[in-house]
Amino acid sequence: MPKIQFMFIPFATIEFTTGRIIFSCLFAFFFIIAMFYSYIKDAKNNKKYYKNTALFVAIGLVTAIALLFLAKYLIKG
Repeated sequence: MPKIQFMFIPFATIEFTTGRIIFSCLFAFFFIIAMFYSYIKDAKNNKKYYKNTALFVAIGLVTAIALLFLAKYLIKG
């Protein structure tokens, strides 16, 4: 039986050194902290500028679904 060689096998055989693991953990930790800080900072502006946005998104979603069903009905019609 022939051996199947996948393109990503060399990536799977890379050994992660201690330094790479520490760097990855620290990067993920500080990235998550930066994301939370950015969210908290923007949350105040979002309440001011994006009032009733969820309502508009819901109306748009329902309208899009209704148009899809209408198109399906008219095509099969």
